[in-house]
Amino acid sequence: MAAHRSGPLKQQNKPHKGGRHRGRGSAQRDGKGRLALKTLSKKVKKELSRVDQRHRASQLRKQKKEAVLAEKRQLGSKDGSPHQVLVVPLHNRISLTEAFRLLQDSESGTVHLNKWGSTHGFMLLCPRLKHRWFFTSARPGDLHTVLDMAKVADTILFLLDPLEGWDSTGDYCLSCLFAQGLPTYTLAVLGVSGLPPKKQIDARKKLSKAVEKRFPDDKLLLLDTQQEAGMLLRQLANQKQRHLAFRDRRAYLLAHAADFVPGEENNLVGTLKISGYVRGQTLNVNSLLHIVGHGDFQMKQIDAPTDPFPLNPRVIKSQKDPGMAMEICAMDAVADMEEDLKVLMKADPDRQESLQTEVIPDPMEGEQTWPTEEELNEANDFLKKSSKVVKKVPKGTSSYQAEWILDEDGESGGEGDEYDDIEHEDFMEEESQDESSEKEEEEECETMTIGESVRDDLYDEKVDEEAEEKMLEKYKQERMEEMFPDEVDTPRDVAARIRFQKYRGLKSFRTSPWDPKENLPQDYARIFQFQNFTSTRRRIFKEIEEKELEGAEVGWYVTLHVSEVPVSVVEYVKRGAPLIAFSLLPHEQKMSVLNMVVSRHPGNTEPVKAKEELIFHCGFRRFRASPLFSQHTAADKHKFQRFLTADVALVVTVYAPITFPPASVLLFKQNSNGMHSLIATGHLLSVDPDRMVIKRVVLSGHPFKIFTKMAVVRYMFFNREDVLWFKPVELRTKWGRRGHIKEPLGTHGHMKCSFDGKLKSQDTVLMNLYKRVFPKWTYDPYVPEPVPWVKSEISSGVPEADME
Repeated sequence: MAAHRSGPLKQQNKPHKGGRHRGRGSAQRDGKGRLALKTLSKKVKKELSRVDQRHRASQLRKQKKEAVLAEKRQLGSKDGSPHQVLVVPLHNRISLTEAFRLLQDSESGTVHLNKWGSTHGFMLLCPRLKHRWFFTSARPGDLHTVLDMAKVADTILFLLDPLEGWDSTGDYCLSCLFAQGLPTYTLAVLGVSGLPPKKQIDARKKLSKAVEKRFPDDKLLLLDTQQEAGMLLRQLANQKQRHLAFRDRRAYLLAHAADFVPGEENNLVGTLKISGYVRGQTLNVNSLLHIVGHGDFQMKQIDAPTDPFPLNPRVIKSQKDPGMAMEICAMDAVADMEEDLKVLMKADPDRQESLQTEVIPDPMEGEQTWPTEEELNEANDFLKKSSKVVKKVPKGTSSYQAEWILDEDGESGGEGDEYDDIEHEDFMEEESQDESSEKEEEEECETMTIGESVRDDLYDEKVDEEAEEKMLEKYKQERMEEMFPDEVDTPRDVAARIRFQKYRGLKSFRTSPWDPKENLPQDYARIFQFQNFTSTRRRIFKEIEEKELEGAEVGWYVTLHVSEVPVSVVEYVKRGAPLIAFSLLPHEQKMSVLNMVVSRHPGNTEPVKAKEELIFHCGFRRFRASPLFSQHTAADKHKFQRFLTADVALVVTVYAPITFPPASVLLFKQNSNGMHSLIATGHLLSVDPDRMVIKRVVLSGHPFKIFTKMAVVRYMFFNREDVLWFKPVELRTKWGRRGHIKEPLGTHGHMKCSFDGKLKSQDTVLMNLYKRVFPKWTYDPYVPEPVPWVKSEISSGVPEADME
């Protein structure tokens, strides 16, 4: 008897769960040889429990808090550098002398006056607060001094007027400082007590309301009495410090003293000894030093003299009277400096950075074997022979007439002459109508005499007519560029194939390939280029954070021996300018192509054309150059812009020394009166010579006769050879049609074109041509001193302060 076997549709009940987990054997039997996905253990994934996560978060908070407190305790302490405060009065009515008198309180500490150039300042030592300050000052009109001092200041103290807050010069100064990057700042009002008691409350309310627009969430402090000055000092000492990235990764110092030793062979060049406190990072003697406004230099050695401004001066007991003590002041310490002088570090020629800024091009590199004149003549003869065509023509036909006789299968091409005759007749009729209309207008008009004003003559004496004409021409060009972007007129005196021989057509500006190493200019042989700029920058920054450098530590008072410094640097300082030095990171002395993203400053409306000389403040550098403007996009090709537009951000491209971002960028333009006006602000994008800036030229033509999908176009070219030369380039219209050139008609540039749809009579036919452009080598590290900004001389480009 056959046994019963259940079929595939037999009911399968769920098995009873015998335990919490199955054994390994049952799992393997159920899996039938299949392997499960590999799961990571908690140890490998580093998954922490909730308690451990809270513990780790609290540890991180504690470490950050301790780092902030350590930085706060270090700044201004006996072992750290003095707390450097830049005092900037934002109104011409504010008295710096009165503010310094209140801060120089004999009860709060010891005061040491230090007149160094135009930045008259003083050192304030306060043992009671265990803090020392170095106060310097700069007027908003002296733009270079304000910007340079703000680069190295720990805190900026803005002094406001109780009635107006800041004037137009102060507002312009604030715009520049905000664009460059503000360190820690404090707002103080000077002169409230001088107002009537009834107006003091209203003035403070009005001022607070105005300050909220520019400085949100910032409190106003008063500075009228010694007690308020003490509160201000405590606020300065306990403030949280804001960091500027471009200076925190480099060593820098402000010179407290300088001495020039002329060279033995040449008195115009010598060794400059700069004394000051090291800030930012450890200063290595083998690195290069950039003196702001003067260039890059090498250092011979670093000395470590005694600190001239100790917080707790040494106490020397007299031998005659042991009970009497005498404090050594800062001036005595300076006198004894030579005795306690010790050499900290000397430069190693093998490890010292080179001052080479450009690559010396090899003329034999990329050598090509050019053909001889005989070979060129043979090639031309061959082309002439191959281009000859044998035709049957009537007797007496010239070679020019023979060109127009087509073969039996060819089409008739005589329409071009007919079009030219019609065009000439229409033009003659329009010209005769214009002459008759002009005569009628002359008969209707009459002449009148108007009296002249004396004030008009006085006003005209101050107007520069040549500058007015140039500015008017710029405004016209900018307006035409907005209305007809990139459109140019085809020249009549030069063939288009010669005028635009460096241009090419692209099927698509976005996707068509373009080799970045193709047809590079000779200046590209002089610059340095990174294989991968991002990885190089990341590696250098990582070394700064992790690697321990040898040299002068942060907070030490040192003397730098800078070699091969021209005597003009000392003369510049003696005229009243601060001396500021930054150490350079590797490669930052070398020339390359810098790309910066900038936006037009709303206070300036003058048209700025590409390749016009501008003044750059890039990070800690100042220089002059003629930049290119291009669109800020993520594509591999970027369209060239002829003007600095006001609505979108653009990329500025120049030849300049390498600077590692982040770094702020300010663009100034020197006016005819010597003043510098801020035209754009932004930041450094990259150092990339391969970034392609493509200039577009649009040639326009007009449809003369329109058929179904064919049209005769004229005025784009003016001879037959140009039409044949540009025949492969695609055409487009302003109303979205696409097409191409079929054949030329006649000898005057008329051409038959086919399109993907019917053209409208009011449409315009366009041809896009492209060429890669490069910046000009106009880099100049010397920037002339600007004329100080005066309220009465400020142009309309600087907005007045809105205090309502």
